[in-house]
Amino acid sequence: MKYAAIVRKNWKKFVIKLMLYAVGALFCAPVLFLLSGSIMSRYELTQSLLPLMADNEELISWTLFPDYPTFEHYFRILFQTPQFFVVFWNSMKIVCLVLAGQLFVAVPAAWAFAVHPFKGRKLLFTLYIVLMLMPFQVTMLSSYLVLNKLELLNTHGAIILPAVFSAFPVFLIYRDFCNLPKGLIEAARIDGAGEWMIFRKVGLPLASGGILSAGVLGFLEYWSLIEQPMAFLEDQMLWPLSLYLPEIGPEQAGYSFVAAVITLVPAVFVFLAGREYLEQGITASAVKG
Repeated sequence: MKYAAIVRKNWKKFVIKLMLYAVGALFCAPVLFLLSGSIMSRYELTQSLLPLMADNEELISWTLFPDYPTFEHYFRILFQTPQFFVVFWNSMKIVCLVLAGQLFVAVPAAWAFAVHPFKGRKLLFTLYIVLMLMPFQVTMLSSYLVLNKLELLNTHGAIILPAVFSAFPVFLIYRDFCNLPKGLIEAARIDGAGEWMIFRKVGLPLASGGILSAGVLGFLEYWSLIEQPMAFLEDQMLWPLSLYLPEIGPEQAGYSFVAAVITLVPAVFVFLAGREYLEQGITASAVKG
């Protein structure tokens, strides 16, 4: 009986793992097709996507492993397309400046909300949460008018400045600061440490998980930003990579696949590098909530 129970338990584990692997493969399928399309020859891509290009009702055919793999599309986009590097560095500039700005704005703001009681704190934090829940479509017109008054339209500042003052990183980091032992902060004050010293020596190290998780989520969000650049940027030379990709037509299918792969690489790298901190930040927020 004991042996049969062990067999049933192992069998259940095997079935669960098999189902998880199947679901994982299903979610990874688009990425695998993207990678295979990036090394297909022009002839194979034309034959596979012919129904799509001809705009008929036939289904496209696709093979996961190309018959004639080639890296000509990578060579073309990396060595013969300077415009791609312009939009790539536009994206890097926007993301890096947004994250740097959030580090100097969101972290002190979260510390103030979590540690320093002041009149109207709960009301102000509630307003922050309301702003966080508002979609861009609701605030687009008011943001456009403000940016127009500041003469920031059609500049990267129109994307960077509103993102620096985003409410989401404040909310995420605030949860970690709330988990700090109050006795530790009071003990530091009794020992004569100033507020800046407490913030730098106690708050930042103990809340580093939430700060890094906010940075990872911020990178993933602003790396694939579409609506704000589309609304506030007219000059295509200022576009980020997320707007450049849709401009690549179906007749340039291999070019599109390679551009998408290169766009995917930084996001995957940041996610894998910060996955542990991201999980810690999300877990801490869930426990606190």
